[in-house]
Amino acid sequence: MEPLFPEESKTLSDLATELVAKSNALAGRLQPVIQEGIGDLVRSMNCYYSNLIEGHHTHPIDIDKALAGDYSAEPEKRNLQLEARAHIDVQRKMDAGAAPQPSTSTEFIRWVHKEFCQQLPETLLVVTDPKTGREEKVVPGELRKIHVKVGQHIPPAPEDLAPLLERFASAYGNDKLPKIQRIIGVAASHHRLLWIHPFADGNGRVTRLYSHAFLKELGIGSSLWSVSRGLARAVDKYKAALQSADQPRRGDLDGRGNLTQAGLVDFCTFFLSSCVDQVVFMESLFEPAELQRRMEIWCEEETRADRLPKGSWALLREAVLAGEFARGKAPELTGYQERQARTVLNTLIEKGFLVSPTSRSAVRLGFPLAVVDRWFPRLYTGPVSAS
Repeated sequence: MEPLFPEESKTLSDLATELVAKSNALAGRLQPVIQEGIGDLVRSMNCYYSNLIEGHHTHPIDIDKALAGDYSAEPEKRNLQLEARAHIDVQRKMDAGAAPQPSTSTEFIRWVHKEFCQQLPETLLVVTDPKTGREEKVVPGELRKIHVKVGQHIPPAPEDLAPLLERFASAYGNDKLPKIQRIIGVAASHHRLLWIHPFADGNGRVTRLYSHAFLKELGIGSSLWSVSRGLARAVDKYKAALQSADQPRRGDLDGRGNLTQAGLVDFCTFFLSSCVDQVVFMESLFEPAELQRRMEIWCEEETRADRLPKGSWALLREAVLAGEFARGKAPELTGYQERQARTVLNTLIEKGFLVSPTSRSAVRLGFPLAVVDRWFPRLYTGPVSAS
């Protein structure tokens, strides 16, 4: 699978440097308390787009229901809901620091596959051996024992997987490399892990979760943005770039490894460009003044339609500006007597626009699916309120 890193490129270095700067700016956009709440929303979005890349269209509402334990009676839709919930659960554990370290290790990669697959129904854990035609069970966390073909690519033989993953870990997990080179390595390793194809099934999802973890480990990724959104919105280019990087060396001017250097450079350029685009997009959504403006317009419309009580915006605005506030502050913020202010506060909590762990703790902003289109336009490819 050499070369493991693309040749030195000003374009790639500039993209990696820009990604560092943009991700740092994004992290400073929002109150830490609000970031925590948005993290849940972005994890669901990441799952939605990762599903799209796999050809599985799981509607955001169905994902939301799955997280609440409300599954469809239709077996196919229910399976997709279980798949979505498993994806979100694995990413939440990764974001909470519960996964093995480093993310480039074989232990981590197998952990992601095991954590994801062990939550799936048996019907989703079966693949067909292309050579024998026999059905084979996918064992969570276990490296594949069958030969496979993915499009035009024939991944390495099962007996080569362990040494290839060891080489993968030693190259990309080298923390003595300059940070810019390691960031470029995130892109390169994304392709190389898919090229190795370590599992009988689930490699695409494992690789995207791996890339999220690696970026986070380098201080670039966070729960505020998702590379899967960028890859899914240019899925044809993504798959074409992967296939191009699968190719063998194209001659003496195409590097010195077994695989094409030019194809790897092109894939890394596409991948890092997608990362930068997604950070810039999310930064525009989270720009405080614009976010407040969208929320205020929405709140005024809801109040005029009698779907929210007057005084709601004063409480929502405080949650945006301060991150959270004590329940006892509601009268001061709304200018109402305690009973009326409490009614406004409780209405917002009942509708999920404000949330708190207990009936006495401070409240913070909630992000119910019903308002995603208005508060965070274009987060999903289509309207999330459709049935």
